[in-house]
Amino acid sequence: MASPNSSGKSILIVEDNPLNMKLFSAMVAAQGYSVLQAGDGLCGVDLSRREHPDLIIMDVDLPGISGIEATRLLKAAAETRDIPIIITTAYEYDDEIRASGCDGYMSKPISVADFVELIDSLVAQNPEPRYVRRMIEENISAG
Repeated sequence: MASPNSSGKSILIVEDNPLNMKLFSAMVAAQGYSVLQAGDGLCGVDLSRREHPDLIIMDVDLPGISGIEATRLLKAAAETRDIPIIITTAYEYDDEIRASGCDGYMSKPISVADFVELIDSLVAQNPEPRYVRRMIEENISAG
């Protein structure tokens, strides 16, 4: 069943494990969100800057740069800092994860119900799809 506020919203999943990517993608799509995928931290940062998803699900252990470093980069940039980011990892929630600027945390293995609830709550904080807000902002600055 799709979430009531998922229409037109996209979620970027940054995950290098194919099984986790498949699981997260299926869960997100089942909730009615569009799915974007990146297999490493740098691709995740680049895709976030290009597509402005409504939420990012970020693994910690990634090739290239870690999910923590990718989160710091995204939270430091004006164009991406307001995108909510959920960190997923098998590690304990610690000071490094907390200091990354993430908006949520979910330990692996995940609880599907809790994960869906966390996703929906963070996306609901921004009820209008980002691409609509971006078009409005572009029109205001052009006019």
